[in-house]
Amino acid sequence: MSTKNLHEMGVSTHVSGPADYRSPDDIELVRLGKKPVLRRNFGFLAILGFSCTVLITWEGILVLFISAYQNGGPSGAIYGYIVVWVGTLSIFATLSELVSMAPTSGGQYYWVSMLSPPGARKFLSYLTAWLVLTGWQATVASAAYLAGTLIQGLILLTHPEYANTIQNWHGTLLFWGVVLFAFAVNSSGGTILAKFEGIFLVIHILGFFATILPLTLLGHPTSSEAVWNTWLNLGGWQTQGLSFSIGILGNAFSFLGADAAIHMSEEIGNAAIVLPKSLLTGVMLNGTLGFAMLIAFLYYVGDIEQAAAENPLYPFMAALKQGLNSTAGAAAIVALIIFMSSSTTTGVLAAASRVYWAFARDRGLPAWEFLKKVDSKTGIPFHAVLVTAVISIILALINIGEAAAFTGTISISISGLFASYLIASSLLLYRRLTNAIRPHRVLEETDNVISTQLGLRWGPWRLPGAFGVANNTFTCVFLIYILFFSFWPTTRDVTPQNMNWSFLVTVVVLSFSIVYYFLWARREFKGPIIEITELPTS
Repeated sequence: MSTKNLHEMGVSTHVSGPADYRSPDDIELVRLGKKPVLRRNFGFLAILGFSCTVLITWEGILVLFISAYQNGGPSGAIYGYIVVWVGTLSIFATLSELVSMAPTSGGQYYWVSMLSPPGARKFLSYLTAWLVLTGWQATVASAAYLAGTLIQGLILLTHPEYANTIQNWHGTLLFWGVVLFAFAVNSSGGTILAKFEGIFLVIHILGFFATILPLTLLGHPTSSEAVWNTWLNLGGWQTQGLSFSIGILGNAFSFLGADAAIHMSEEIGNAAIVLPKSLLTGVMLNGTLGFAMLIAFLYYVGDIEQAAAENPLYPFMAALKQGLNSTAGAAAIVALIIFMSSSTTTGVLAAASRVYWAFARDRGLPAWEFLKKVDSKTGIPFHAVLVTAVISIILALINIGEAAAFTGTISISISGLFASYLIASSLLLYRRLTNAIRPHRVLEETDNVISTQLGLRWGPWRLPGAFGVANNTFTCVFLIYILFFSFWPTTRDVTPQNMNWSFLVTVVVLSFSIVYYFLWARREFKGPIIEITELPTS
């Protein structure tokens, strides 16, 4: 197929001739039209550690428990967790099918370009890219903010008098420290990051036992009725069902980051098979640990409302103190959670920077020539890592003036990422219902072709037949449900402080991206660029 034909299909080309790409992973990437330039430092265990420590579900369920408790109570938290766990597993399975078809750092926006009708390909791909980019940038800021303010919560736990002097700028300085730590790990090279993720995985699992065993052995259990059949509606909503649906967002945030490992695709060996296995193993492992921790927490921590009054910043800390009857024991567990939150920031910074790099490689961002550069010594997109960190640091300045404004700014983390999943999942469902995806075939090195010439093909991992259709459909329904309620405030009586600004932020981001597209980007961005039009024949 000629370059002219590729342009007629809506595919942009920046053509290179054959190169000496001999590894199966490099050949697979070249067939997707991309030059292999990043080093593949991640194997199965390293990327499993990456997936698990980005999610850190058992840690997150403690930190964010209060939002589910306020709208749903103990029972709402449990049943909401189950709903979100099943829904996340469905999302992961759908994303695994997509990444097995096309394991690239662009992730959702590449798949949308690949699956869209020709007339909508370029615009939908561009819009999805902005949703992914802003969603991940907000997630970096969210993770760093969480880690920084957790340190403030720990100070409040051990020195209650800190409540009289606590200031927003304290959290901002701590936020900056977490971001700089994440930047240092990411800029040191891919091998360092891979080793860190393996260490974090071990600490993540051991930390679970170090938390749940003292809690269950030293605490005094409440009744099963209080845990499994106690519902609350502290937000004042008209029905318990509405309250439950709003409270479920705390659980959803605990599982946020399904596509983090996907954006590391071009740094993973045998990514088309390793990624689906690591994604699904990670969600099962994290889901199991998180569910066990949630049950133990509800049974053994005592009066949660008293804990909320004692430590309004993070009530779970005071609840742990009650359950363990020890400030030192609670502080040790909180310190562990802070460490894991910092590791999460490291992972999400890596994922976000790869989205910047991939989108710049396809000329979708200003200064794309600067952002797409890869450091020859470390093998990482250093400029993209730097920009991701700098933007996060700038965003943190908002928190000095008003914490509500900052949380409003980063509220697109759920809506942006979930909207990108929905667009890609809907297109996959459309293509599989119309039988437009051809069976998987192991291609030989002598197949001197790229993906646009082969048409849509399944990867080596997929859900078969009707089961795949049912899962894909459930993924779309679940995503619509979460997206709809992600824009609701936590209480019926809304003030500027408790308002959910995610709808406004999402509309602003989409409006900006659309205006920017028609004023400039449509002339530069033609969809994912085909950098190479043929494979080497020898």
